[in-house]
Amino acid sequence: MLQSELVGTTAMVTGAGQGIGAAVTRALAAAGAVVAAVDRNPDPLTSLARELAGGGAAGDGPVRPYVLDVTDAAAVEATVDLVERQLGPIGVLVNVAGILRPAPAVELTDEDWAATFAVNTTGVFHTCRAVGRRMAERRTGAVVTVGSNAAGVPRAGMAAYAASKAAATMFTRCLGLELARSGVRCNIVSPGSTDTEMQRALWEGDAEAAERRVIDGDPAGWRVGIPLGRIAQPADVAEAVAFLVSDRARHITMHDLYVDGGATLRA
Repeated sequence: MLQSELVGTTAMVTGAGQGIGAAVTRALAAAGAVVAAVDRNPDPLTSLARELAGGGAAGDGPVRPYVLDVTDAAAVEATVDLVERQLGPIGVLVNVAGILRPAPAVELTDEDWAATFAVNTTGVFHTCRAVGRRMAERRTGAVVTVGSNAAGVPRAGMAAYAASKAAATMFTRCLGLELARSGVRCNIVSPGSTDTEMQRALWEGDAEAAERRVIDGDPAGWRVGIPLGRIAQPADVAEAVAFLVSDRARHITMHDLYVDGGATLRA
Protein backbone atom coordinates (compact mmCIF):
# COMPACT_ATOMS: atom_id res chain seq x y z
CA MET A 1 0.00 0.00 0.00
CA LEU A 2 1.22 3.51 -0.83
CA GLN A 3 2.45 5.34 2.27
CA SER A 4 0.42 8.48 1.58
CA GLU A 5 -2.71 6.81 0.25
CA LEU A 6 -4.90 7.44 3.29
CA VAL A 7 -3.43 10.72 4.55
CA GLY A 8 -6.24 12.84 5.98
CA THR A 9 -8.49 9.82 6.54
CA THR A 10 -9.88 8.72 9.87
CA ALA A 11 -10.31 4.95 10.08
CA MET A 12 -12.02 2.84 12.73
CA VAL A 13 -10.95 -0.79 13.22
CA THR A 14 -12.75 -3.14 15.60
CA GLY A 15 -10.99 -6.09 17.17
CA ALA A 16 -7.77 -4.11 16.82
CA GLY A 17 -6.03 -5.54 19.84
CA GLN A 18 -4.53 -8.61 18.21
CA GLY A 19 -4.26 -10.80 15.12
CA ILE A 20 -5.87 -9.55 11.94
CA GLY A 21 -7.27 -6.44 13.61
CA ALA A 22 -3.83 -5.32 14.77
CA ALA A 23 -2.37 -6.05 11.32
CA VAL A 24 -5.12 -3.99 9.65
CA THR A 25 -4.46 -1.15 12.09
CA ARG A 26 -0.75 -1.19 11.23
CA ALA A 27 -1.45 -1.26 7.47
CA LEU A 28 -3.87 1.67 7.56
CA ALA A 29 -1.58 3.71 9.82
CA ALA A 30 1.33 3.01 7.46
CA ALA A 31 -0.78 4.39 4.62
CA GLY A 32 -1.26 7.65 6.48
CA ALA A 33 -4.61 7.19 8.22
CA VAL A 34 -5.33 8.16 11.78
CA VAL A 35 -6.79 4.96 13.21
CA ALA A 36 -9.31 4.63 16.02
CA ALA A 37 -8.29 1.20 17.29
CA VAL A 38 -11.26 -0.42 19.04
CA ASP A 39 -11.26 -3.45 21.30
CA ARG A 40 -12.84 -4.48 24.58
CA ASN A 41 -9.40 -5.26 26.06
CA PRO A 42 -7.49 -2.03 26.75
CA ASP A 43 -3.99 -3.45 27.30
CA PRO A 44 -3.14 -4.58 23.75
CA LEU A 45 -4.65 -1.37 22.38
CA THR A 46 -2.34 0.73 24.50
CA SER A 47 0.66 -1.38 23.51
CA LEU A 48 -0.18 -1.10 19.81
CA ALA A 49 -0.71 2.66 20.03
CA ARG A 50 2.62 3.13 21.81
CA GLU A 51 4.40 0.88 19.31
CA LEU A 52 3.14 2.94 16.37
CA ALA A 53 3.94 6.16 18.20
CA GLY A 54 7.57 5.10 18.21
CA GLY A 55 7.53 4.39 21.91
CA GLY A 56 5.85 7.67 22.82
CA ALA A 57 2.53 8.18 24.58
CA ALA A 58 -0.44 6.20 23.23
CA GLY A 59 -2.16 9.39 22.06
CA ASP A 60 0.83 10.81 20.18
CA GLY A 61 0.95 8.52 17.15
CA PRO A 62 -1.35 7.58 14.28
CA VAL A 63 -3.29 5.05 16.40
CA ARG A 64 -5.67 6.12 19.16
CA PRO A 65 -7.10 3.45 21.50
CA TYR A 66 -10.81 3.23 22.31
CA VAL A 67 -12.19 0.56 24.63
CA LEU A 68 -15.50 -0.73 23.30
CA ASP A 69 -17.70 -3.83 23.37
CA VAL A 70 -19.34 -3.94 19.94
CA THR A 71 -22.29 -5.90 21.33
CA ASP A 72 -23.41 -2.77 23.22
CA ALA A 73 -25.38 -0.64 20.75
CA ALA A 74 -25.45 2.48 22.93
CA ALA A 75 -21.71 2.26 23.58
CA VAL A 76 -21.03 1.90 19.85
CA GLU A 77 -23.02 5.05 19.08
CA ALA A 78 -21.24 6.95 21.86
CA THR A 79 -17.79 5.79 20.74
CA VAL A 80 -18.40 6.65 17.09
CA ASP A 81 -19.55 10.10 18.16
CA LEU A 82 -16.45 10.50 20.34
CA VAL A 83 -14.09 9.35 17.58
CA GLU A 84 -15.57 11.81 15.11
CA ARG A 85 -15.33 14.68 17.59
CA GLN A 86 -11.73 13.85 18.47
CA LEU A 87 -10.29 12.60 15.17
CA GLY A 88 -12.66 13.79 12.45
CA PRO A 89 -15.25 12.10 10.21
CA ILE A 90 -14.73 8.37 9.88
CA GLY A 91 -13.94 7.61 6.25
CA VAL A 92 -13.01 3.93 6.69
CA LEU A 93 -14.63 1.29 8.89
CA VAL A 94 -13.13 -2.19 9.20
CA ASN A 95 -15.07 -4.80 11.18
CA VAL A 96 -12.66 -7.42 12.53
CA ALA A 97 -13.95 -8.16 16.04
CA GLY A 98 -14.96 -11.79 16.29
CA ILE A 99 -15.06 -14.84 18.53
CA LEU A 100 -15.02 -18.59 17.91
CA ARG A 101 -16.83 -21.14 20.10
CA PRO A 102 -16.11 -24.49 18.38
CA ALA A 103 -18.49 -27.38 19.04
CA PRO A 104 -20.60 -29.88 17.09
CA ALA A 105 -23.88 -28.27 16.10
CA VAL A 106 -26.01 -30.55 18.27
CA GLU A 107 -23.83 -29.82 21.30
CA LEU A 108 -23.75 -26.02 21.03
CA THR A 109 -25.12 -24.27 24.08
CA ASP A 110 -27.58 -21.41 23.85
CA GLU A 111 -24.93 -19.16 25.40
CA ASP A 112 -22.28 -20.10 22.82
CA TRP A 113 -24.69 -19.51 19.94
CA ALA A 114 -25.91 -16.18 21.30
CA ALA A 115 -22.42 -14.92 22.17
CA THR A 116 -21.08 -15.81 18.72
CA PHE A 117 -23.83 -13.94 16.92
CA ALA A 118 -23.69 -11.02 19.37
CA VAL A 119 -20.08 -10.27 18.41
CA ASN A 120 -19.69 -11.61 14.87
CA THR A 121 -23.02 -10.45 13.45
CA THR A 122 -24.81 -8.00 15.72
CA GLY A 123 -21.54 -6.20 16.44
CA VAL A 124 -21.07 -5.65 12.71
CA PHE A 125 -24.64 -4.35 12.51
CA HIS A 126 -24.05 -1.91 15.37
CA THR A 127 -20.88 -0.39 13.92
CA CYS A 128 -22.15 -0.31 10.34
CA ARG A 129 -25.39 1.37 11.38
CA ALA A 130 -23.61 4.04 13.41
CA VAL A 131 -20.84 4.76 10.90
CA GLY A 132 -22.77 3.99 7.72
CA ARG A 133 -25.43 6.56 8.50
CA ARG A 134 -22.79 9.25 8.86
CA MET A 135 -20.96 8.14 5.71
CA ALA A 136 -24.19 8.25 3.72
CA GLU A 137 -24.85 11.82 4.87
CA ARG A 138 -21.33 12.80 3.74
CA ARG A 139 -21.71 10.74 0.53
CA THR A 140 -18.32 9.09 0.91
CA GLY A 141 -16.72 6.21 2.79
CA ALA A 142 -15.56 2.61 2.65
CA VAL A 143 -16.57 -0.32 4.85
CA VAL A 144 -14.86 -3.71 4.98
CA THR A 145 -16.11 -6.61 7.07
CA VAL A 146 -13.63 -9.37 7.76
CA GLY A 147 -15.68 -12.52 7.31
CA SER A 148 -14.42 -16.06 6.80
CA ASN A 149 -14.25 -18.65 4.07
CA ALA A 150 -16.27 -20.76 6.51
CA ALA A 151 -19.25 -18.59 5.54
CA GLY A 152 -19.28 -20.27 2.13
CA VAL A 153 -18.08 -23.79 2.85
CA PRO A 154 -19.32 -26.04 5.70
CA ARG A 155 -16.86 -26.65 8.51
CA ALA A 156 -17.28 -29.42 11.09
CA GLY A 157 -17.46 -28.08 14.62
CA MET A 158 -17.86 -24.49 13.45
CA ALA A 159 -21.61 -24.16 12.83
CA ALA A 160 -22.17 -21.08 14.97
CA TYR A 161 -19.07 -19.31 13.68
CA ALA A 162 -19.82 -20.12 10.03
CA ALA A 163 -23.47 -19.09 10.32
CA SER A 164 -22.57 -15.82 12.06
CA LYS A 165 -19.98 -14.97 9.41
CA ALA A 166 -22.40 -15.83 6.60
CA ALA A 167 -24.96 -13.47 8.15
CA ALA A 168 -22.39 -10.69 8.54
CA THR A 169 -21.29 -11.18 4.94
CA MET A 170 -24.81 -10.87 3.52
CA PHE A 171 -25.59 -7.93 5.80
CA THR A 172 -22.53 -6.08 4.49
CA ARG A 173 -23.48 -6.80 0.87
CA CYS A 174 -27.04 -5.53 1.47
CA LEU A 175 -25.62 -2.43 3.13
CA GLY A 176 -23.41 -1.91 0.10
CA LEU A 177 -26.41 -2.06 -2.19
CA GLU A 178 -28.35 0.45 -0.11
CA LEU A 179 -25.46 2.91 0.27
CA ALA A 180 -24.09 2.66 -3.27
CA ARG A 181 -25.97 5.73 -4.49
CA SER A 182 -24.43 7.68 -1.63
CA GLY A 183 -20.95 6.80 -2.84
CA VAL A 184 -20.23 4.47 0.08
CA ARG A 185 -18.56 1.16 -0.78
CA CYS A 186 -19.02 -1.97 1.34
CA ASN A 187 -16.95 -5.12 0.81
CA ILE A 188 -15.95 -8.31 2.59
CA VAL A 189 -12.56 -9.96 3.00
CA SER A 190 -12.90 -13.66 3.83
CA PRO A 191 -9.73 -15.22 5.23
CA GLY A 192 -9.03 -18.89 5.53
CA SER A 193 -6.68 -20.34 8.13
CA THR A 194 -4.54 -17.47 9.41
CA ASP A 195 -1.81 -17.61 12.04
CA THR A 196 -3.64 -15.95 14.92
CA GLU A 197 -4.47 -16.86 18.50
CA MET A 198 -7.92 -17.97 17.34
CA GLN A 199 -6.39 -20.39 14.83
CA ARG A 200 -3.84 -21.78 17.28
CA ALA A 201 -6.57 -22.41 19.86
CA LEU A 202 -7.93 -25.05 17.47
CA TRP A 203 -4.63 -26.90 17.21
CA GLU A 204 -3.90 -30.01 19.23
CA GLY A 205 -0.44 -31.30 20.10
CA ASP A 206 2.73 -30.04 18.48
CA ALA A 207 2.19 -26.69 16.74
CA GLU A 208 4.31 -27.58 13.71
CA ALA A 209 2.42 -30.83 13.19
CA ALA A 210 -0.92 -29.09 13.67
CA GLU A 211 -0.02 -26.45 11.10
CA ARG A 212 0.96 -29.19 8.67
CA ARG A 213 -2.43 -30.87 9.13
CA VAL A 214 -4.21 -27.62 8.26
CA ILE A 215 -2.10 -27.17 5.13
CA ASP A 216 -2.43 -30.79 4.01
CA GLY A 217 -6.15 -31.06 4.76
CA ASP A 218 -8.20 -33.40 6.90
CA PRO A 219 -10.26 -36.02 5.02
CA ALA A 220 -11.85 -37.16 8.28
CA GLY A 221 -13.19 -33.64 8.78
CA TRP A 222 -14.23 -33.22 5.12
CA ARG A 223 -11.72 -30.43 4.78
CA VAL A 224 -9.40 -29.82 1.85
CA GLY A 225 -5.94 -28.39 2.41
CA ILE A 226 -4.41 -25.12 1.26
CA PRO A 227 -3.20 -25.34 -2.36
CA LEU A 228 -0.65 -22.54 -1.91
CA GLY A 229 0.98 -24.63 0.81
CA ARG A 230 1.07 -22.06 3.61
CA ILE A 231 -1.10 -20.60 6.35
CA ALA A 232 -1.81 -16.92 5.91
CA GLN A 233 -0.19 -14.29 8.07
CA PRO A 234 -2.43 -11.51 9.45
CA ALA A 235 -0.62 -9.05 7.15
CA ASP A 236 -1.87 -10.99 4.10
CA VAL A 237 -5.43 -10.24 5.12
CA ALA A 238 -4.59 -6.66 6.11
CA GLU A 239 -3.19 -5.91 2.65
CA ALA A 240 -6.44 -7.06 1.04
CA VAL A 241 -8.40 -4.81 3.40
CA ALA A 242 -6.09 -1.87 2.71
CA PHE A 243 -6.62 -2.26 -1.04
CA LEU A 244 -10.40 -2.37 -0.75
CA VAL A 245 -10.60 0.81 1.33
CA SER A 246 -8.29 2.70 -1.04
CA ASP A 247 -9.22 4.70 -4.14
CA ARG A 248 -7.63 1.95 -6.23
CA ALA A 249 -10.77 -0.05 -5.45
CA ARG A 250 -13.13 2.86 -6.09
CA HIS A 251 -15.33 0.80 -8.46
CA ILE A 252 -15.55 -2.27 -6.22
CA THR A 253 -18.47 -2.77 -3.85
CA MET A 254 -20.49 -5.70 -2.49
CA HIS A 255 -17.52 -7.95 -3.29
CA ASP A 256 -16.43 -10.91 -1.16
CA LEU A 257 -12.66 -11.37 -1.55
CA TYR A 258 -11.39 -14.77 -0.39
CA VAL A 259 -7.87 -14.69 1.05
CA ASP A 260 -7.40 -18.37 1.80
CA GLY A 261 -4.66 -19.69 -0.45
CA GLY A 262 -7.28 -21.53 -2.50
CA ALA A 263 -8.46 -23.62 0.45
CA THR A 264 -12.15 -23.52 -0.46
CA LEU A 265 -11.47 -24.08 -4.17
CA ARG A 266 -13.78 -21.00 -4.27
CA ALA A 267 -16.81 -23.23 -3.78
